[in-house]
Amino acid sequence: MELIDVKKEGDIAIIKPIIKRLDASVALRFKDAVLKVIESGENALVLDLESVQFMDSSGLGAIVSVLKSLGNRGTLAVCNLKGAVLSLFKLTRMDKVFAIEPTQADAINRLRA
Repeated sequence: MELIDVKKEGDIAIIKPIIKRLDASVALRFKDAVLKVIESGENALVLDLESVQFMDSSGLGAIVSVLKSLGNRGTLAVCNLKGAVLSLFKLTRMDKVFAIEPTQADAINRLRA
């Protein structure tokens, strides 16, 4: 089962999960799918979480792993966080760690700035 959809916007890879729940049941496969995008040479990523309605600590951990794997050689912006997903980022203070934007266009502009 495919977990992400990837499209290019110039030199930026837009990654959209095609799942509603990013939890322990899919977190490892999700992380591996995104890491394959990075291993293919992409180093500017927008993670568009518009379709994700629920995320647990495993899902958040997968996104943190993606950020760590990019290290200093890449950038990641997260966008379209809503409801429980946005609450999780704020509760865990990950909103201070990640570049979070309200829309995909804003996230793309942030990476290009």
